[in-house]
Amino acid sequence: MADDKTSGDVTPEEQALADEWAAALDESGDASQDDIDAMLAENEKSPRMPMEEFNAPTIQPGDNFETGGDTPNLDVILDIPVTISMEVGNTDITIRNLLQLNQGSVVELDRLAGEPLDVKVNGTLIAHGEVVVVNEKFGIRLTDVISPSERIKKLR
Repeated sequence: MADDKTSGDVTPEEQALADEWAAALDESGDASQDDIDAMLAENEKSPRMPMEEFNAPTIQPGDNFETGGDTPNLDVILDIPVTISMEVGNTDITIRNLLQLNQGSVVELDRLAGEPLDVKVNGTLIAHGEVVVVNEKFGIRLTDVISPSERIKKLR
C-alpha cells in the first residue's frame, strides 16, 4: 500500500488499529489482497434494492415463526421493551414563560377539547385514541391505527 507516513510518524492508536487489522486478516484464511479487492469491486457493482421495492411479510397476531426456513424468528425481538406515550397536545413557549410557571398555571395546547390523542411508540406516531377510565385508572381506546407502510414512510 502507498502511504505518505513513515514508520516514525505512526501513533500508538494507529499501530494498534493496524495490528488489529493484521490479526483479522490472518484469521480470515489465505485470501489475498487481490481476492479482497475483487470482492469489494463485485459488491459495489451489485445494484441495491430501493426501500420502496422491499416487501416485508405482514405480521399478524398469532403467527407462528419457527427457527429455520425462510421465515424470520421474531421471538428474539418480542421481549424488547419500548416506550409508549399518549400525547394530549403540545405548544412552544419561551424559557422566560417556562420559568414563570407555578402551581395553578394554565398552558394552552395546540389541540381542541375532545380531539383524539396521539399514541406514540418510542416517539413515532402509531395511532390515535380517546381517554377512557378502566378500574379507576386512565386508559386509551385506540380509534385509528396507522398502517405499517405509513409508519415506514414517516421514518424517511
